[in-house]
This record gives sequence, C-alpha cells and structure tokens, in this order.
Amino acid sequence: MIVVFVRMIVKPGTEEECIRLSLAMTEESRKEAGCLQYSTCQSRENSRCFAVHEQYVDQAALDAHRASPHFVRYIRDGVYALIESSTFEVFVPLS
Repeated sequence: MIVVFVRMIVKPGTEEECIRLSLAMTEESRKEAGCLQYSTCQSRENSRCFAVHEQYVDQAALDAHRASPHFVRYIRDGVYALIESSTFEVFVPLS
C-alpha cells in the first residue's frame, strides 16, 4: 500500500475554488480501481490550509491516478494555480 499526504496553503480568496475543485477530484478519484482512500480536509483554524489523504494499492495505482484526466483537469490545471505553498509526502505502512 502507498499512502500520500499533501498539505497546502492556497492564495487568499481562492478557498471556495479549492473546495469546488477538491470535491470534484474526490468524487472521481474514489472511482479509481486502485484507490483505497481519498479525502480532502480544510483547517478549522486557517481556512486557506487544506490537507489531502490518499491511499493506493501500489505505486502503479498512484501513477495511474496522477496520469488520469481528472488529475490533469482538477489538480494540475486547477488547484496547482491556487497554491501558495505545499508539501507532498509518500509513505508506506509499517505493517
């Protein structure tokens, strides 16, 4: 299993657009055969801060996700333009 955590701060005034794009991305990602979990959260303390938690069966599933038309539409051509700063980390479970 592959686990991905993304934390991002979006530019001021883009929070609603980030929410719209993230919800569309979540809906499409959850349909992927290799996707076990996909969710986006917004900070209660800072409305510009979002966190994404993803789980895939393997690296091939993550690669397929990142090559998908919905990733290009909602993330690469959408959310990326809203980001002020971000971190992206890939983990593997210990057990």
